Amino acid sequence: MFRIADTIRATTTADGGILMDVHRGQMFCLNAVGAQIVELMQQGYDESRIADEISRRYDAEKETVRADVVEFINALQKHHVVKSVRNGKLT
Repeated sequence: MFRIADTIRATTTADGGILMDVHRGQMFCLNAVGAQIVELMQQGYDESRIADEISRRYDAEKETVRADVVEFINALQKHHVVKSVRNGKLT
């Protein structure tokens, strides 16, 4: 599972969403799929469940979606937007 960093403020727009890191002064614009991935992460979904849900919503191949979800989450982690939670601890 994942947790959005405490320094991130999120808002949804008609086109997707915006994440702002108030500590670092960075802003990230998300398309509709990116915003849905963040929303599912906030609901406690793991990578596999997120990929399954996005695949179902868009009638897309699960393996392609899974690779895209992993890449997106890795980018969010690289920019300190999300943290991985394992056994109740941030990693």
